[in-house]
Amino acid sequence: MQFARINDITIHYRLVGAVTERPVLVFINALGTDFRIWRDVVLNLAGDYAMVLYDKRGHGLSDVGQVPYSIEDHASDLAGLLERLAVKHAIVCGLSVGGLIAQSLYRLRPDLVRALVLSGTAPKIGAAEMWDARIAAVEAHGIEAIADGVLERWFTPAYRRPENVAFVGYRNMLVRQPLQGYLGSCAAIRNADYTEAAKKIAVPVLCVVGDQDGSTPPDLVQEMARLIPGARYEVIRDAGHIPAIEQPGALVAAMRGFLAAAVRTSKARAGRAP
Repeated sequence: MQFARINDITIHYRLVGAVTERPVLVFINALGTDFRIWRDVVLNLAGDYAMVLYDKRGHGLSDVGQVPYSIEDHASDLAGLLERLAVKHAIVCGLSVGGLIAQSLYRLRPDLVRALVLSGTAPKIGAAEMWDARIAAVEAHGIEAIADGVLERWFTPAYRRPENVAFVGYRNMLVRQPLQGYLGSCAAIRNADYTEAAKKIAVPVLCVVGDQDGSTPPDLVQEMARLIPGARYEVIRDAGHIPAIEQPGALVAAMRGFLAAAVRTSKARAGRAP
């Protein structure tokens, strides 16, 4: 396991490959998950890219720190980690709240971002009243109280079969996240709105969504793609909110052409720099 002290908290991360030899992919997890959700995507892409995975503050093995958080807190942590690892011009792939963090990282540190893959996310996710209700329910009864409703939005009915041991495992991942970290990130999502910032993104962007995503439905993700100049939009069939788990092969297939083009574009721009 690998750990780094960033912004006075300990961040758990994993570095795959040498960042000086290959283009770098950075993966940011959804609310209530840790970086293990990307396992099958990483296995599909290993050898072609170096990769950075990490548990955002309040999740997995990273410190909780001071709560509540802002999305900018999360983005600052990621910027610090990338600087520690000497990563520049990364392709940043964010899922759900991870997509908000990716947008914030681009806004705060565009020098660190060569392209964005925004999966199951939007510039603004949900109404404040919805997040307030979730925070109140979790404060009163724990993550377990909301888990079944969350999992219905995360996964297709076909995946949510009781005999699917992987589904049981991901339920465990959700309910075992640090309570204060979960609440802190709920508040961060509630307060985030990057609608105007999305219109100013000037790097290649792929917006991708599962066709049965109950958290950030396809219409919402497509609306984001229309806001971002030149963004591509892809729908992953037979997937809910986390295609990286349900359909990793299809997600990688959607990403591969975009990733190659983003690397070529970045190299061409670098060649034209004075």
